[in-house]
Amino acid sequence: MNPQPPDIAYAPPAPEQHGVDPKTGRGFLARGRFLGLIGPAFVAAVAFVDPGNVATNISAGIDYRYMLIWAVVSACLMAMFVQYLAAKLGLATGRSLAEVCRDHTSTPVRLGLWLVAEAVVIMTDLAEFVGGAVALNLLFDISLFNGGLIVAAATMVILRVRLRGREGFSAVVVGLLFVLALAFLYLVVNSPLDPVAAVSGLVPRLPDSRSALLACGIIGATVMPHAVFLHSSLIGGLSPDRQGTLRTQAVLRFLRRDVIIALGVAGVVNLLMLLVATSLPAGNGDSLVSVHAAFLDRSGAVFAAVFAVALLASGLASACAGVYSGQAVMQGFLRRNSSVWLRRAVSSVPALVVLALVTDPTEALVFSQVALAFGLPFALVPLMIFTARRDLMGAFANRVRTTFFGVVVTTVVLALNGFVIIDLVLTG
Repeated sequence: MNPQPPDIAYAPPAPEQHGVDPKTGRGFLARGRFLGLIGPAFVAAVAFVDPGNVATNISAGIDYRYMLIWAVVSACLMAMFVQYLAAKLGLATGRSLAEVCRDHTSTPVRLGLWLVAEAVVIMTDLAEFVGGAVALNLLFDISLFNGGLIVAAATMVILRVRLRGREGFSAVVVGLLFVLALAFLYLVVNSPLDPVAAVSGLVPRLPDSRSALLACGIIGATVMPHAVFLHSSLIGGLSPDRQGTLRTQAVLRFLRRDVIIALGVAGVVNLLMLLVATSLPAGNGDSLVSVHAAFLDRSGAVFAAVFAVALLASGLASACAGVYSGQAVMQGFLRRNSSVWLRRAVSSVPALVVLALVTDPTEALVFSQVALAFGLPFALVPLMIFTARRDLMGAFANRVRTTFFGVVVTTVVLALNGFVIIDLVLTG
């Protein structure tokens, strides 16, 4: 058995010694901790509304109308649960999931988990760059490759804000999240909807293999594996002493509320994406370009421009979160810090290659989300194992019902993945 690092064992200090009311948590408000606790949940939530979500939800809405609403809602609830566990792990241990995996798994397992996590980050970067480049092409007729270069430069500027202080970075990223939310709210308000059909979409069903592929993509795009590493890292590094002064039930309640609100906003945005696409005629879901053209023909230039702006905000915000996810993965698994600038430059290469070689990368966006769904169990299984261990989590260890629900979530993901693999094998 691996030796137990001394700062992982749960030994909460007396909350009163740090000016914290253990019942209300008011000490955090007085000490300016509130924004520090709000920021991580919303920064992580940005990962759930990236261009891959836009492509997958739009495709689902056009091809199956309201039929896959249940998949969006289920994915949102699963994301809330998973991100709460990630935040709880960071709070209880003062470490990210990657760091805990490094310290409590064998070398072959650790390397395998690291390679899968890196592949997940690459797929995430692909979706973010491609989505932002497509948005710039729709807004300003910029080529996809040049648009990718602009997205890379814009994220560098936002990351510069991050280096000057977390609060400023969080404000920028959360601001982009709400731009995205308001844009899709505008689109839905100005779109014809069928409330009865929308309610019927809450009943789970998969009429064919294509719907299963999209459902798998919706889950992969919403329950993002790299966000698990990111959120646990943000919470684990919240205080200089690795959480020694913050391990209280009051803080855990703050984090739970944070996750519900932040992921609730992200879930509503995902639902709005699907709803706005239900008004488009079948055959327009092959690409984001064709979706934009359909909006332009049906509702006018303003409507189409708002859609493109939403896509751009999605790409910029999630690209910044993706960089820090990659850093958390490398630092956690390998104990190696990577330059944020180098990480951004390297992660741009695969996306720029795709943008240079293809004329319509929307299908790549959808399949990148399916790839994320396949990578999800490699984050979920360790998360469930470690958060159930009392020697790691102490009083924050999962209850039996929490572990049971985690097993159900993981089983659903594995079942969807298995369905897609069988379908791909049978259909060639």
